[in-house]
Amino acid sequence: MAPAEQDALAVREQLFHDRVRECIICTLLFACLYILCHFIITHFKKHTDFTAAHDDEDAAVNRIALGLCTFTLAVALGAVLLLPFSIISNEVLLSFPQNYYIQWLNGSLVHGLWNLVFLFSNLSLVFLMPFAYFFTESEGFAGSRKGIMARVYETSVVLLLLTLLVLGMVWVASAIISNDVASRQSLHDLWEYYLPYLYSCISLFGVLLLLLCTPFGLSTMFTVTGKLLVKPRLLEDLDEQLSCTRFEEAAVSHRISSGKASCWLNWNVELLQEQFFTLQSKRQKLELRHQTSPWQRNLGYPLAMLGLLALTGISVLIVCFHVLELLLDDAAMPRGIQDASLGQVSFSIFGSFGAALQVILIFYLMVSSVVGFYSSPLFTQLLPERQDTPLTKIIGNCVSLLVLSSALPVFSRTLGITRFDLLGDFGRFNWLGNFYIVFFYNMGFAGLTTLCLVKKVSWTVRAELLRALGLHKLPLPRTCSQHPRKPC
Repeated sequence: MAPAEQDALAVREQLFHDRVRECIICTLLFACLYILCHFIITHFKKHTDFTAAHDDEDAAVNRIALGLCTFTLAVALGAVLLLPFSIISNEVLLSFPQNYYIQWLNGSLVHGLWNLVFLFSNLSLVFLMPFAYFFTESEGFAGSRKGIMARVYETSVVLLLLTLLVLGMVWVASAIISNDVASRQSLHDLWEYYLPYLYSCISLFGVLLLLLCTPFGLSTMFTVTGKLLVKPRLLEDLDEQLSCTRFEEAAVSHRISSGKASCWLNWNVELLQEQFFTLQSKRQKLELRHQTSPWQRNLGYPLAMLGLLALTGISVLIVCFHVLELLLDDAAMPRGIQDASLGQVSFSIFGSFGAALQVILIFYLMVSSVVGFYSSPLFTQLLPERQDTPLTKIIGNCVSLLVLSSALPVFSRTLGITRFDLLGDFGRFNWLGNFYIVFFYNMGFAGLTTLCLVKKVSWTVRAELLRALGLHKLPLPRTCSQHPRKPC
């Protein structure tokens, strides 16, 4: 064999081994995410929906739908980790360019992960989750033989009709917006134009949803953290709360043991037992919080509040600086690239420290958006409950989390949180090149976050000062509007 043929064969062999290695790494990563998501969904699902005590067929259908939900949640978690993994990989390759043990970490692997997440996100949003919902609601066509296959046929027909309806709406919308005769007369470029256009609309909806949920979640994070941590004694008197709870629990227990209900509230024994269990759970939580060390009580809460305030302030400052960059430099606009050149230059002017800060901010914004999503009045009903979440609500949660997480890379790049350009099809969205959309999006995020933060911090500081001074126990003054028939 000639030397030229040997070199070509060695190159092809190296490409084959690289591709096999990337497939193995991607499979292992997704398997880990799938197992983790399986435990998460098992923690929230209602076990009565998956037992064969009543109907073996329904239990099997629910298990299939649960597997699709687990797959979708794993894709959502992968979309969250996509941008941080890319930033960390770039910094690792910059720090150890010639290390033999990290040669598997290259631009081809990162680019492949971006393409897989994009593909699985489309697949889950357009096909898997609608199929899971219609599959659980189907019963088979009238007159057909009952069974799982009858449900599969009915679900496939309904999903096909829904797909035609959605594609028709996308075709009409694109024809109206683009004003192109060819787009009205042909559908031959379905894969190259209409499906990316559909996902572009979905991503725009996800980014707008993040714009509404994230500022609200950033302000709600202070309340959530205050409930999880023990406040200092200046802000919270645990001894008084614990003694009052013990007194109420003893009073309710005495009523239950004596068998006498309250005459003026007409309570029965079941209501008293429910109230007793609630007070008992509250007392146990207060006792656990009361046993915390003074260091955790006096330093944990202030440091956590300062950390949240610092992360929120840094996010707003970065967005404001990005607004100025948009006005002065066209390079600040988000754009997509097809080749991931990792290990050449850092994506932060502060080096590894700046990259670590970017990763922390991305996770912080994602957690804040989820908190804001479930705290908003429109989506409060979707909040899952431990061991008591029906399958339809699990499907709704998986779709919502996938929409939020798949828009996170575009959201972070649009706000200027990171300089890492969008890889693969994530950069093909039509609205990314519109200056006015990107500019007003940044302005809206900075304005809404500042407004929510100022309002939340001012009201929280006021309430805590009143609580610390004991003024919250004073009776409220009565006005003439409250008692119009009585003299003031």
